[in-house]
Amino acid sequence: MGATDTEKHVVVIGGDGIGHEIIDAARRVLDAAAGKHGVTITWEEQKAGGEAIDAFGEPLPQQTIDACRAADAVLLGAVGGPKWDNVDPAIRPEKAILGLRKALGLFCNLRPVKIFPALQAYSPLKQELVSGVDFVIVRELTGGIYFGEREEAHGEGPNEQAWDKETYSRYEIERIMDVAMETARRRRGKVTSVDKANVLAASRLWRKISGEKAAANPDITVDNLYVDNTAMQLVVNPAQFDVIVTSNLFGDILSDEGAVISGSIGLLPSASMGTGTALYEPIHGSAPDIAGKGIANPLGTILSAAMMCRHSLELPAVADDIEAAVTAVLEAGIRTGDIWKEGCTKVNTTGMADAVIERIV
Repeated sequence: MGATDTEKHVVVIGGDGIGHEIIDAARRVLDAAAGKHGVTITWEEQKAGGEAIDAFGEPLPQQTIDACRAADAVLLGAVGGPKWDNVDPAIRPEKAILGLRKALGLFCNLRPVKIFPALQAYSPLKQELVSGVDFVIVRELTGGIYFGEREEAHGEGPNEQAWDKETYSRYEIERIMDVAMETARRRRGKVTSVDKANVLAASRLWRKISGEKAAANPDITVDNLYVDNTAMQLVVNPAQFDVIVTSNLFGDILSDEGAVISGSIGLLPSASMGTGTALYEPIHGSAPDIAGKGIANPLGTILSAAMMCRHSLELPAVADDIEAAVTAVLEAGIRTGDIWKEGCTKVNTTGMADAVIERIV
């Protein structure tokens, strides 16, 4: 079915662990925010991950892929858990994410790192360093060393060896750079391209194309940093960054560093985008230890839904409303257990969603 301006079609995948609890909270918030603007979200539930293994014997059924391809966007909770630790590696729950990336042509991961003023004290960095931190890491998702040729350990004794190959093609770098430029254009107009061009050949191609894209986008300020320097700068001066664009391996590492800087991993959203339907999910895992208790923090999923409104559903005003409501909730001292401290009001998953909805409608 095609969506109209007043109707959007979203496939929702609860997944495993706390997935369904946080997805239910995000659905309620998005229904309220969209309804305020006269928009109806049509939700279609599908399975992936461990629950799909249990139901169908595979982590990513074809019907889920087909539904995702036909939708305006996909909102995912989380997949995986100890229940499936001993299944055949070929059908591990995590294969669902890799399979969706491939099936939907998702070559780009967007990871915003924003520190809410009310949560600055939660960062491991000094408060003056994290004031005003608000950047996005644009990570290439389907190329580089993770997808290159490799050979497992072979040989004997001191000559035993293994290797992995990093390869990047021009088109892969150009398209991720284009996403970074467009993202910066909607933000503060600055891109930092991260590589290791003093050592790696693939990084030298990366830097060459970064220069070409800088010349083609004169309204964007582009600079280049080595990855080791970037890792250091994220700790000593994270507020300097607006958009960071980098390869699969470097992006994997730097985005985890960025998450830790925020001090509240339960609040961070992400988007995977490309040639097909985009996928939105919180960056935290399925947290099987608290599944079913109704205490999970849904804000990462709620903010992922806001990203979905901004980037896929063409509902920027709805995204603004959700983000403003989350900010207001945190300013009011309302917290789930993972970010609660003395003097704050502790709520469960449903209570947090209720508090956000109260500040939208």
